[in-house]
Amino acid sequence: MKSIITICIIVFMNLASVDLNLLVAFEALMEERNVTRAGQRIGLAQPSMSSALTRLRGLFADELFVRSVSGMQPTAKALSLAQPISEALGQIRGVFDAGSVFEPATARRRLTVAVTDYGDLVVVPPLVAALRREAPGIDLVVRPIINLAESVASLERGDIDALVGGHLPASARVIRHPLFDEHFVCIRDARRVDAGAIITTDEFTRLPHALFSSTGGDGVPGTIDAMLTRQGRKRRIAVTLPHVVAVPFAVAGTDLVATMAGRIAYRFAASAGVAIVPLPFEVPVFVIELVHTRRAMADPGLRWFIDMVARVGRTI
Repeated sequence: MKSIITICIIVFMNLASVDLNLLVAFEALMEERNVTRAGQRIGLAQPSMSSALTRLRGLFADELFVRSVSGMQPTAKALSLAQPISEALGQIRGVFDAGSVFEPATARRRLTVAVTDYGDLVVVPPLVAALRREAPGIDLVVRPIINLAESVASLERGDIDALVGGHLPASARVIRHPLFDEHFVCIRDARRVDAGAIITTDEFTRLPHALFSSTGGDGVPGTIDAMLTRQGRKRRIAVTLPHVVAVPFAVAGTDLVATMAGRIAYRFAASAGVAIVPLPFEVPVFVIELVHTRRAMADPGLRWFIDMVARVGRTI
């Protein structure tokens, strides 16, 4: 890949008619999908940005970005160019940033990360501990992910620096790093069953369920419902809760059963008074991810932070 990027840089630099800033314009258009916002990002007025797009189209002999009701949509050609151009610009920026060394122990800045309820409980505590040890001058702002699509849009706009959580939506404009796998378990009132007790599919279907849903809908465990449907079964959701930490406390002392992420269930089992039992059928694991933009790689401080989140993830 590096050889391809190098060739790409050489080709562009050897063409007297090509302005390297056109690649910067392409990157901004790919991330913003809007001519005016892309121009604002790189300091160009709308007419100048439109001119840059015209020159890009001539350079690559392709429309690159086509107008639609949802913004400027990239063509197949533009999508194929996005990663090599972004990586090439990253290398060039790295040359100019080579003299700028990020020292976490003395750095002072603010970073913002948006997380799901799961990330807030499982990832943020060890992340905060690592920051206090390694970079005590860095202030961390943690925001909740309530609307997944809007959180990704905020990331792309630069309002936040990273996202952490599971089941995050896909976007061609961001980079995803898997941190670790998570699995589902069942929880029941500890006075009714012992930890490790067996629950049959019939019993699982018959019992009333508690469900976490930050939006008030069916929630992520729709995966469970899909599996039950394939077996010709259906469960009853008796209680829907807006915060995942409330689930084990709602189950305790009742006939409810709940399906939730294993790491959270184990963390609160004793204090809530619930027993953890295995699901009566196999459910695929889900991945907890770190998501950031490509332009984050051009920021030495953000590169360090992203690496640190990945390191913390490996210890969870």
